[in-house]
Amino acid sequence: MSVRTKLDNYSPSPKWLRYLLGYFALFIGCLLTKVKVKGRNNIPGSGPYVVAANHFSYVDPPFVVYALQRPITFLAASDQVIDWYFKWAAWLYGFIPTNRTQLAPSTIKSAKGVLNTNNILGIFPEGTSTERKLREAKRGVVYLSTINNTPILPVSIHGLMNVWPNWFKGVRPNVTIKIGKPFLPSAGIEKSLNRETKMTTIGENIICRIAALLPEDAHGIVKGDKRIATYAEENNL
Repeated sequence: MSVRTKLDNYSPSPKWLRYLLGYFALFIGCLLTKVKVKGRNNIPGSGPYVVAANHFSYVDPPFVVYALQRPITFLAASDQVIDWYFKWAAWLYGFIPTNRTQLAPSTIKSAKGVLNTNNILGIFPEGTSTERKLREAKRGVVYLSTINNTPILPVSIHGLMNVWPNWFKGVRPNVTIKIGKPFLPSAGIEKSLNRETKMTTIGENIICRIAALLPEDAHGIVKGDKRIATYAEENNL
């Protein structure tokens, strides 16, 4: 049985507010970092689609917004502890609470609502940020990313791992954001596979797609996977 938290009461802010906050993300990105974005031509002209990004830092979300320059409805774990200096930003932009102990029907309904209205759903397949290398995709997030077989847009963010020490030293870190080609979660998945195997394979594909946009030392759990080279060649970034 899931236990509700204060974060379960959060919800996405109105689209117009998230649009305005996108300008704030641009300001933060330009002022505090040296950002290079590659692959913006891969961004679909309109929704619906799912943005799947790696999560190495708690400041990743505004840089995803910076790169896409569009309002994004993020999924975020509500069964986590957010420090007070991050909590205000999470409250202001808002998100769909996702309790990982038990995926609530309301979360599924909200995620479907985003995609059914041709908007953009943002996910961090690995869950909360605790490491600097790719980790296994969470099953619930993978399931939500497969709704209606909506295109998934892989995004990598690299260079924010030591952002706080650099800022305190007055150094603007170099941040590279790469946007890969969108793909369908069902692409290359055999129909004969059972549900569990399909979810596992789709999760691996998502992580490999993101790995193809990151340096090799960040590949983590999928390091050496042959799919990475294929996806990197497709993206040509």
